[in-house]
Amino acid sequence: MAAMVRLLEQTDPTVEEVYRRKNEAEEARQREYLSSVKIQAWYRGERSRAYIRHLNKCATIIQKMWRGFIGRGLTRILIKNSVLIMKINYYNRKATYIQKMWRGFYVRKYVFNYYSRKRYLEALQIKNEIVRSELEEYSEMQEQERRRKAEKEQKERREQLARKNHYLISTEVIPGVFNSPFLPYPTDTEYLLRSVRPLMHEKKKKTDKPFDPTCKSYDLPRPRVLPPLSSKPQGPFRDPSDVQQQRYKPFQPSLRVATSFTSLEDARQKMKDQEWVTRLNDNIFEPFSRRDVKYDPLLHTRSRYGHLPYGFRYFREEFQDKHVSPQERERIIQSNIRLEQREKSFKTLVPPIPIFDKLNDTYSQGQVF
Repeated sequence: MAAMVRLLEQTDPTVEEVYRRKNEAEEARQREYLSSVKIQAWYRGERSRAYIRHLNKCATIIQKMWRGFIGRGLTRILIKNSVLIMKINYYNRKATYIQKMWRGFYVRKYVFNYYSRKRYLEALQIKNEIVRSELEEYSEMQEQERRRKAEKEQKERREQLARKNHYLISTEVIPGVFNSPFLPYPTDTEYLLRSVRPLMHEKKKKTDKPFDPTCKSYDLPRPRVLPPLSSKPQGPFRDPSDVQQQRYKPFQPSLRVATSFTSLEDARQKMKDQEWVTRLNDNIFEPFSRRDVKYDPLLHTRSRYGHLPYGFRYFREEFQDKHVSPQERERIIQSNIRLEQREKSFKTLVPPIPIFDKLNDTYSQGQVF
């Protein structure tokens, strides 16, 4: 028991020491945690920075090697181009020098050679004289040719005039106009009239031989080409196209057939339809689609006569072309116009007259030749 008491007495300071150390550890735990985090962060940062420095060093080495390779290649190309340009400039200078020497020699020998130019000008002068003389000979020859042509035309005109006036020639009994008895010799016109033949008319040249009964048909002259046939034969014949059109003409109905038998009733009905505004409205208004349901009108709309006061548009009006395109509407209008024209040309507002049936085509049916 004493030992137990002694142990208990020794236990209290131990427990207190444990609690005290525990409290101290708890107080230092956050500081130690932060210190360890700082140490780890520093270590990891150093390691990352060392790795990044290593990567940068490797990349720098790679870029240095590649840029050196590219730079050496570009420098090599630049040197080649520079050498080529230097060679081209050198060759151009040498070619210019050669051309300068050759052009100077050529100009001194051929262009500005006094004696050769003098000989050239002398030869050119001689050549010009030759060409000028040839041109003068040619112009003289052309003038002579024109003169001969004019003389020939004048001579032909004089001969033609002499042939026309051949009746003025002198005879042995009566001297002519151009052969005066007071002159020692006749004029030139008289000699010209004697030397030409008289001008005969075209009709007189044709000699018609008299009919010889002994002459045979194969001895007569035959024309080379037969005369053309006339397009229309002689006689009271009509044109074939007119005959064809008359034979196959379209059907022409009489006035009785062309007009409607009930045209008068139709016209009256049309006039009644146009007067629907002034007519009494006896029809019961049924706006419903179901006809089995009877419509109960309101008190203020109940009316025996006239239309219901719902505005200026009435239920009897129809707008069939409300949802029609402009092209379709234009086509419908044109068709209605043609229909009205056809109705105007065939239908009348009076009954048909039987006497008009006799005036159809009876006058031209037997006129075909």
